[in-house]
Amino acid sequence: MSFESIKAYLDLTRLHFSIVWPLLFCSGLFLSFSQYGGFSWTLVIKSVLIALFGFEAGFILNDYVDAELDKREVDFELTNYWRPFGSRPLVSGIISQNQALFLFVLFAGISIALIFTLPTPNSFYVFSLMIYAYAMEYYYQIKKRKQDFPFAQLIGRTDFAFFPVAGYLVNGRPDMYALAYFLFFYPFAQVHLGINDIIDLTNDKVRDLQTIPILYGVCNTKKWIQGFTLLHIIGAGLFFNDIGGMLKYTFFVGFVLLIIVNVLIHIGSSAKEWLRALPVFHLTLFVYMTSLIANYFVT
Repeated sequence: MSFESIKAYLDLTRLHFSIVWPLLFCSGLFLSFSQYGGFSWTLVIKSVLIALFGFEAGFILNDYVDAELDKREVDFELTNYWRPFGSRPLVSGIISQNQALFLFVLFAGISIALIFTLPTPNSFYVFSLMIYAYAMEYYYQIKKRKQDFPFAQLIGRTDFAFFPVAGYLVNGRPDMYALAYFLFFYPFAQVHLGINDIIDLTNDKVRDLQTIPILYGVCNTKKWIQGFTLLHIIGAGLFFNDIGGMLKYTFFVGFVLLIIVNVLIHIGSSAKEWLRALPVFHLTLFVYMTSLIANYFVT
């Protein structure tokens, strides 16, 4: 395999972000340990691999579905952020669509095989959410091509919001904590979507996609981000207070970071300026994930 091919596969899988998805998944898992017990390193390692291969398969599915539209890209700010070498390998042809489809099936298959080593009914819970997530990823990519109301964004992005809940269900049950995690994380996922959409506005115009800035304008997209930030902060206050431990400090840190995110979005007027908010937002996510995991060991 040539160096160019290696770089292409790293861009396809967004490999430099690969540590995030197991941490997010395991944040739910460690919350379940606090409620149900059952901690084991074997289960943690399984969960890491389920999350890694499952989420990477989702990235590949994203590129596979959008391959033709991505040929219209003219602004590379967001692409350069998400991909270590700043390329779209399906657009360039370095990786064929058939190769990408094979890799999607392989990664999803590995994740599914690991899921079915879990005891029942946990394996059923996690597998059901995995299939739902892939269906919603496809729905999101297709629906936003033609819509007058943001169904794609409001329904489709539940896939991301359910991801840590799936981690909880590796060991736990559908209960109030699983619901509380979803209600805490869903507005956060919508903030993330709004930031990505406003940064990628130029590309989405030429792709003729009905994203939030195109449906409602830049000013209202900023309000979308602010509104869902407020809902998230309310949810975070309730969620973290109920869990207790060190998470009251996490709430304060997350609150400060999200205020910074909103200020950067509010004062920004271009993709390059709005992009400055994304690392701060991802730092907030990292603080949440690591705190939820660490809280198990310190309480």
